[in-house]
Amino acid sequence: MTANKENMTANTVGRLCFRNVNALAPMVRVGTLPTRLLSLDYGADIVYSEELIDIKMAQCQRVVNEVLETVDFVAPDERVMFRTCEKEKDRVVFQMGTADPDRALIVARLVENDVAAIDVNMGCPKEYSTKGGMGAALLSDPDKIEAILRTLVNGVSKPVTCKIRILPTLEDTLSLVKRIENTGVAAIAVHGRLKDERPRHPVHCDFIQAIAEAVSIPVIANGGSLDRVKAHADIEVFRKATGASSVMVARAAMWNPSVFRSQGLLSVEEVMEEYLKYAIRYDNHAFNTKYCLCQMLRDKVESPLGKQLKSAQTNEEICEGYGLQEYYKKTQAELQARREAIQTNHNHPDQPVLDGDVTTMRVKFERREYPGEFSPKMFLLEWSRKENLEQPRYETVQRSQDRAFQSMVTMTGKKYRSTLWEKSKKYAEQASAIVCLRVLGLPEGRAGEEYSGLVGKRKREEKSNETPDEEDTTAYFGARKRHLSENPEEKRVTNYSK
Repeated sequence: MTANKENMTANTVGRLCFRNVNALAPMVRVGTLPTRLLSLDYGADIVYSEELIDIKMAQCQRVVNEVLETVDFVAPDERVMFRTCEKEKDRVVFQMGTADPDRALIVARLVENDVAAIDVNMGCPKEYSTKGGMGAALLSDPDKIEAILRTLVNGVSKPVTCKIRILPTLEDTLSLVKRIENTGVAAIAVHGRLKDERPRHPVHCDFIQAIAEAVSIPVIANGGSLDRVKAHADIEVFRKATGASSVMVARAAMWNPSVFRSQGLLSVEEVMEEYLKYAIRYDNHAFNTKYCLCQMLRDKVESPLGKQLKSAQTNEEICEGYGLQEYYKKTQAELQARREAIQTNHNHPDQPVLDGDVTTMRVKFERREYPGEFSPKMFLLEWSRKENLEQPRYETVQRSQDRAFQSMVTMTGKKYRSTLWEKSKKYAEQASAIVCLRVLGLPEGRAGEEYSGLVGKRKREEKSNETPDEEDTTAYFGARKRHLSENPEEKRVTNYSK
């Protein structure tokens, strides 16, 4: 074994394995969370997300959805572009459409801690993918393919894969896959058709077999759903026909995800009900729910159930056609109860958490809560002056994907930061000042605070002599300092496990 292969083997330890697996293929509009979870339930080893375009994903913000117990990647217009959960974390592959190495890396780093692997779409022939040089358009630009994959392999901690179609000649196809292998990817999925061919054209198993023999990384065969894969047993037959390590199933899984079930197919009606339960549980968009259910209905889409489904506008209306009204009401009640409980918890001040050498709290600066000329930063600055301490120092970083800001303030050698990101550098600094003030037990200038009689720099300069207000402020801070020295337990910060 060469040194390069030894390194590749070492890097796969503890990571997602692509050998001897059955995978749900990436399918636009189909590969959303309900279908992925249902496929895992029925026996899929790996599930791919639908293709998500890098430009859109780069604008998303990662949001922990405590009500649904999911991680959402939310666009500026509040649309959830990608939703995942703990159940699939170790088996979901995030597929992106990209034609730019740097942008691909931004997106990969955004999602890498919530997925098992990153995949690049290099095979989709549809216009929404090929425009801008993505999808199958990349097949004619192997240099760009190499640049994208090398950038990702070197830039993220999770395995990187890609999905391609075959080229017009076997020689060109093998040349391309060998270049792809040399980038260090963990596996390559091959749809055994040319970019101009469609499902009605036979899949070229001989090309996939030649690829599998030419490279040492796992090859995942794709393209057999229409005429070769109709049930679970057919998956193994297709794998042997192609000589591939694994099989990726698309249309057969779209029509009935129980194709992954080793005990045999379930009725479409039963599968649709289970799908709909996931859609309700994870608040799937109603139009996406309708689309996926219609794909399962296939030629029955004009049946009474199909017509009722097509006329439905909400998930609740969809449930009526399947007799799941009570399930819908029960699930909504559970989610509402969880929402109210979370809201109640958030109304209580968060406990400080020690993250390395930085004390953090979940704090957001709301300008309306700090009326007048005073702000948390001003309170912290004035306190440092009165105590003859070094003035607070702020360090701010900006997140590339949504240009949000996060600041850390250093005060008396200790660091403080809010875990939340702000829309501006100014607000981020204010949030970090609030964390510092709350940990120290000092006033921060909130409306209705018991004491907020701080005199700012401008007013102080207007007066040549100390005013009663200044005396009050000095007395307050002095008394507070003595109180903290006599009661050191108030200054402690709990070091919670991350």
